[in-house]
Amino acid sequence: MSMEINGKYGQYATDYTKRLEEEREKVKEAEKEQNGEKISDKLSDLHDEYISSEKSGVKPSGLYRLGQDEDGRKKVFYDDPKKADKADEDGNPKVNNPEKSAKECTTNTDKVDREIEKLKEKQQQLKQQIKSASGDETKVKELEKKLAQVESKLSQKDNDTYRRQNASVSE
Repeated sequence: MSMEINGKYGQYATDYTKRLEEEREKVKEAEKEQNGEKISDKLSDLHDEYISSEKSGVKPSGLYRLGQDEDGRKKVFYDDPKKADKADEDGNPKVNNPEKSAKECTTNTDKVDREIEKLKEKQQQLKQQIKSASGDETKVKELEKKLAQVESKLSQKDNDTYRRQNASVSE
């Protein structure tokens, strides 16, 4: 793959210096016109400067913070100052009718936990059967296949995502 670059990139380095020289010349001309007053002391070179929001008097437009969403994944939250005006002292948004909007939910993962425990028990039983049947190769291979199936099911089910998806939620 070939690329063709068109443009004059060398001129950018000299544009800034030329601009500074022109400004200095203007300052010198202005000094001559104002009978020797030094304006060059009043004008400084171009530079960037950090000005905090406290000194500038401007309120920040919003705040970002890192947190976790409902599923536990990392997420960036934006605290809008316009919505903060509508919030109470604790930072919680004001709610018109708390009886309708506040709900208590309970999540129950007992069923999923029992299912995982059964799989772990079956895994232990199969390991013991493999140890006891060490002389019979066909039986050992058959038990190892069953063990591999149980371990794959266990790896799929023994995590937080599966628990959340299969948990029972009651209000």
